[in-house]
Amino acid sequence: MLKRLVKDHTSLIMFVLPAFIMYVTFLVIPMLQGSYYSFTNWDGLNKHYTFVGLENFIEAIRDDANFRTSILFTAKYVLFAVVFQNAIALLLALMIESQSKGKGWLRTIFFMPSMLSIIISTFMWVFVFTKVMPALSKYAVLKFLDISWLGDPNISFYTIMLVSIWGGIGTLMIIYMSAIQGIPMHLKEAAIIDGAKPHHMLRFITLPLIAHALTICIFLTLNNSFKVYDLIYALTGGGPARATQVISMNILEEAYQRNFRYGYASAKAIILFLIILVITLIQVSVMKKREVEA
Repeated sequence: MLKRLVKDHTSLIMFVLPAFIMYVTFLVIPMLQGSYYSFTNWDGLNKHYTFVGLENFIEAIRDDANFRTSILFTAKYVLFAVVFQNAIALLLALMIESQSKGKGWLRTIFFMPSMLSIIISTFMWVFVFTKVMPALSKYAVLKFLDISWLGDPNISFYTIMLVSIWGGIGTLMIIYMSAIQGIPMHLKEAAIIDGAKPHHMLRFITLPLIAHALTICIFLTLNNSFKVYDLIYALTGGGPARATQVISMNILEEAYQRNFRYGYASAKAIILFLIILVITLIQVSVMKKREVEA
């Protein structure tokens, strides 16, 4: 039976096998190793280590103030990113699809930031905030720009969100546009004939029929926001005074930059994985039910 199955699907297996090997080698095996090391005090260098059970997890949750602070900042970042990236991307998609001319140009303009490397585009924004803004603030009418965009803990978060939204809405916008284009035209025409207002069409036709796109986009935003590292590292480095440090930065700092506590950092990574898993499962299950109801 197995031989016949392999013979009937040889071409499919040959296509899938390279990707499967890469997936297992660079994701599954390291994840299993990290799970094992999370129960040890391994420093990432020595061959000898001790099994410590749940001590790493208890220390991270109960005693590590920096880790708890990074969780709170990450949660704040995720909340703002999910709400504003999806809201603005959906608004842009609706706006562009309502135009009779220039759709291609508008789509290209708003999607271009998503095509740039995050590091390169972030360094560009660093130049804007540290060089361009101070230069513009010399004019009296633009004096309000003379602030520490990256060095003030009260402002740096909103600076990060500005760059995150600028770079993240392009892909989401394309997904929403594809979903909107899939709405049957006769439904829109019937609603117009019945005297439906634009906000009624949005609520009762557009949103229910693009619920699958909402599920995908919110899932992508949640996943990417929880794992964000390069954008914040290039903008603020987690500063000032850890004010913008996310969980991923705290984990890497613990493992490689400060204490070389690889086992302890692995425990933090497992906590991050569980947080993402639980929230993602809840989000997908809730929104899938709404898709069925719609």
